[in-house]
Amino acid sequence: MSYRELATRPVLAWSAVSVAARLPVAMAPLALVFLVREQPGGYTLGAVLAAVYVVGEIVAAPVLGIRMNAERARPQLAFGLAVGAAGFAGLGLAGGQAHPVLLGVLAFLAGAGPAAAPGGLRALLTSLVPERAVTQAMSMESVLTFGIWAAAPALATGLALGVGPALPPLLQAALMALSVAGLWLLPRGWRTGDGEQEKGAPTGRVLLRAWPVYVTGAAGLTLLALAELILPALLEQRAIPLGWAGPLLAGFSIGSAAGAFLYGLRGSWPGRLPVQSAVLVVGVSAGVAVIAVLPWTAAIAVALVAAGLLQAPAMLTRNLALRQVLPPGAIAAGYSVMYAAVGAGYAAGGTLAGALLRAFAPSTAILCGVVLTLTLTAVGVWGEHRIPAATAPTPPPAGPARPLPAEADSDR
Repeated sequence: MSYRELATRPVLAWSAVSVAARLPVAMAPLALVFLVREQPGGYTLGAVLAAVYVVGEIVAAPVLGIRMNAERARPQLAFGLAVGAAGFAGLGLAGGQAHPVLLGVLAFLAGAGPAAAPGGLRALLTSLVPERAVTQAMSMESVLTFGIWAAAPALATGLALGVGPALPPLLQAALMALSVAGLWLLPRGWRTGDGEQEKGAPTGRVLLRAWPVYVTGAAGLTLLALAELILPALLEQRAIPLGWAGPLLAGFSIGSAAGAFLYGLRGSWPGRLPVQSAVLVVGVSAGVAVIAVLPWTAAIAVALVAAGLLQAPAMLTRNLALRQVLPPGAIAAGYSVMYAAVGAGYAAGGTLAGALLRAFAPSTAILCGVVLTLTLTAVGVWGEHRIPAATAPTPPPAGPARPLPAEADSDR
């Protein structure tokens, strides 16, 4: 199936809702920093608020994802997105002058409320297309996501500095509110088709058995955080102007979008998904290792683009693997747990970057991150080979998990 066949009204409506829901999330860290930067100790407070926001996402994503009802997902998604919109609106209206505790509460709500939306929206997307088109649909979603994350920093910065620091949170609130309204253009949920949970096993236990998939996903984001956060220090070590940091990271994002698109051009790739994922993560690790050992700007740029080309497919294989190891009714919750796992991996990578830079040169710190990533990947792959025997997963259904109709429902 080609990407052209994804250009249907339901998928296009889903894309619009997804952009409105995810752009505020991508803008959040910088928007929070700019909101309070003019206050005493503003940058420190901004970093704390951004961390509180991420903690809200990490804590709420698995909790809300587990509670999501596949056939009545719309009201839960709408409520979570509405809470996020209220949190962003409160931040914009309160401004940087409000008490830090109040700002922290609002940041937590803004992160926690919509935390299950990425998983729910992904599950809804795969229900809108035939099973044979799932890889292309998820590749398209990845391209869209990387595009959003590439545009969000410039949008947040331009609005905060050009108009006012309260405008980005207010725009985020408006976009998230629009995504709530847009949910009524989509089905209210999706049918899972086979009674799902394995003979009454609690969803939490089912999700826990898929831990190797989450470990491998978190490993990739840990390495990404280390590479992004240590890159400025590495450029200084190499006597390369710091102004190159932005273009180099943009190259990584462009490479990731291209990698996601290329991965989706084929319906399937050789090898089992755990093997594909391991090979891709090793390739990303090799690209990041090259950054640490070569001193030339051009070499760093090529290595980052190459790493980006492999990073997006590596994450895609993790999400596709969840469809193989989880029963249909637990997939949305599994996506939410993965969202929390990669968020935790990124946060851990940021913390580790600071610790490593205090003890090692930037190049050595990156190599330490590569070793850690490869170790976590090895653990994840080892555990993933044991999942089929432990869970006896149901193979993917021949047809899509059919969406429920948008009309004639009781949730309007």
